Amino acid sequence: MVLALTVLGAILLLLVIGLFAFGLRRRVIQRSGGTFDCSARFTPPPSGTSPGKGWRYGVARYNGDRVEWFRVFSYAPRPRQALHRERIEVRERRLPAGDEELALLPGAVVLSCRQDGLDVELAMSEDALTGFLAWLEAAPPGQRVNVA
Repeated sequence: MVLALTVLGAILLLLVIGLFAFGLRRRVIQRSGGTFDCSARFTPPPSGTSPGKGWRYGVARYNGDRVEWFRVFSYAPRPRQALHRERIEVRERRLPAGDEELALLPGAVVLSCRQDGLDVELAMSEDALTGFLAWLEAAPPGQRVNVA
């Protein structure tokens, strides 16, 4: 009985430490400011599968001439992906379709982009989208910007 309670206590302690680490990581990411909730899909779903597949919840952060994307459910201190202002091409803006509505946060807008020949889809709120497009258009003079 004592062993079972000790094991249960250790598991509970590890769970609390893990949740605290998630919260602390999010605070560290947000410390520099300029963050927004942003789901992402870096590879399109295979043909014949649900359009809601492949989305990952994340947090994006502006950092100079790039947007760094971090997975929410990760302990990694570094961004999973980085989108560079001069290399990203916005292709279209659309509302979530079908199963995507269930996979994304309510009120999200999907922005289809290309960077270095790879398709990238970002889903964010209308407010975050306005900020993202303004950031893209605010490139320094002489820098190519491609916003649809």
